[in-house]
Amino acid sequence: GNRRAERLLREVELWAATAAVHAGTPYPYDELDELWKTVLLHQFHDILPGSSIGWVHREAVATAAAVTERLERLVGAATAALGGGAFNPGPYPRAEVVGEAWYEAPALGAGTAAPCPAEPVRVERRDGATVLHNGLVRVTVDGAGRLVSVLDLVAGREVLAGPANVLQLHPDFPPRWDAWDLDASYRRTRTELTDGTAEVVERHPLAATVQVTRAIGTQRVRLTAGARRVDLETDVDWQQAEKVLKVAFPLDVHADRYAAEVQFGHVHRPTHTNTSWDAARFEAYGHRWLHVAEPGYGVGLLTPTSYGHDVSRDTRPEGGTTTTVRLTLLRAPRFPDPRADRGRHLFRYALLAGADVAGTVRAGYAHALPLRVTAGGGGPPLVTVDDPRVAVEAVKLADDRSGDLVVRLYEAVGGHARATVTLPAGFGPPVAVDLLEEPLTDPALRPGVEPAPGGCRLSLRPFQIATLRAPRG
Repeated sequence: GNRRAERLLREVELWAATAAVHAGTPYPYDELDELWKTVLLHQFHDILPGSSIGWVHREAVATAAAVTERLERLVGAATAALGGGAFNPGPYPRAEVVGEAWYEAPALGAGTAAPCPAEPVRVERRDGATVLHNGLVRVTVDGAGRLVSVLDLVAGREVLAGPANVLQLHPDFPPRWDAWDLDASYRRTRTELTDGTAEVVERHPLAATVQVTRAIGTQRVRLTAGARRVDLETDVDWQQAEKVLKVAFPLDVHADRYAAEVQFGHVHRPTHTNTSWDAARFEAYGHRWLHVAEPGYGVGLLTPTSYGHDVSRDTRPEGGTTTTVRLTLLRAPRFPDPRADRGRHLFRYALLAGADVAGTVRAGYAHALPLRVTAGGGGPPLVTVDDPRVAVEAVKLADDRSGDLVVRLYEAVGGHARATVTLPAGFGPPVAVDLLEEPLTDPALRPGVEPAPGGCRLSLRPFQIATLRAPRG
């Protein structure tokens, strides 16, 4: 519910600001203010991780549903005012499959359906396994529903070091603080849930899906045309007690460290346990993606519906070091809520073959912010940025109701960047402001902003955040 609200708040601000500038529709200042405060309140440290009493959990779920309904209504009103199209709330242009059609859309704008230039997806049966093939990757799902091969046809190498997308169940008995702690001892015992049966449930030139039915729920593996990304879903009916559920991806990549997205950037963490400090970090967090790489090749794991994970190094019996990434999906503590997390949960994630950090950033935004397709002819973006290292995180109107345009962006790869930011006609040269949208005077914090035709030229240090405010002319 929190992730969904964060995504929808971004969309409402972007599309409502675009509709206000291009179509003259009123901007929902009051409702956005109320909804932001509600979402932020529910990021309290016991609500968000699920360590509250049952009453709080029930109220939080109901509030999240109500917030989602209101935000969807605001998004619908803004996109309707803009005339429809394939709305892309992400900071990078997109060309991808939605349903059974191919769409192309500019960053922060609306595109349209187009002929698909990519090779069609093919489905084959080989030795009891199902093979999905799109000319870029070849994906094999065995009869038990395990992902046993992801062959990167562009790089000519296997991505996996063993069966992947495998659900693993551990006992979970922290000695203290049941819902708050995950104790290292859980790793001593593991049960792999491989009781599945696989069948093809979608098959057309643009996409194919294999659905795996298990006692605990269902998993889906989907490959689309033109993608090196394997889309995965796990739909769980969770009725366990004192268990933790993980999903594992052994990768044929030798990595001493990995990257995990945090807000406005990413951090690197070791994959080894050479020190006691490293060993103590057996569970970590990330936002929308993880990236594992060796010189010359990397793999991204996109995680828009989960945060926790662990990453470790392994040595195969035949030799060679591999890296295993496991996402933490669910726990089942008894205290303080004996029914915590019981019920149905849907998790979306994806495996991205042959990606560097910049490509994983782009794919992470695309996967977390799906195209919103409605009938219509599309429309131009309100803001454009010409450097792919710079990601736009927010586009909105200023809170003081002046009509000024506010754009928040950051350097997303970890290096210096220099970008031209172009704004719509009718706005004056932008200036750097703080998070309260007031002039930023501290030279240590202020980004380099130079006037440029139709906007400005922006210089950013690694991971530097900049908020620009352009006055309404």
